[in-house]
Amino acid sequence: MKVLDLQCALGHDFEGWFASEDDFQTQLQQFMVECPLCGDHAVIKKLSAPRLSLASHRADHVVQQDTQGPVPVEQALATAWMAMARKLIAETTDVGHRFAEEARKMHYGEVEERNIRGQTSTEEAKALLEEGIDVLPLILPQALKGPLQ
Repeated sequence: MKVLDLQCALGHDFEGWFASEDDFQTQLQQFMVECPLCGDHAVIKKLSAPRLSLASHRADHVVQQDTQGPVPVEQALATAWMAMARKLIAETTDVGHRFAEEARKMHYGEVEERNIRGQTSTEEAKALLEEGIDVLPLILPQALKGPLQ
């Protein structure tokens, strides 16, 4: 198993586990590798080196210690974001492109209220807000919307 340090075009760092370098390249070419935070497929392999614990490591870049050492703020934020996204997906129903329609039905009492998520245009989201319907634009990682491997 090969663990690679990867980065998307937006600068999100993450790890990928692959059977081999060829496996990574094949999955990359087939757009199977994506950033778990934003879903970007423009992923590059970063140069990696053994992790060293240096005395110059600044405390303001660390939020907690775990069993393997300090956890950088960026990693802690990414972990928290993924946990929140997983919880949101688990506790909502995906209504797809019917989001605005379903939100209106619930708001006007035509159907029972429930937690939903889906897609709508910016204009439609603004119209929902003007009608007094609370919506929250949120980009969920595509990788979480299907089964994890």
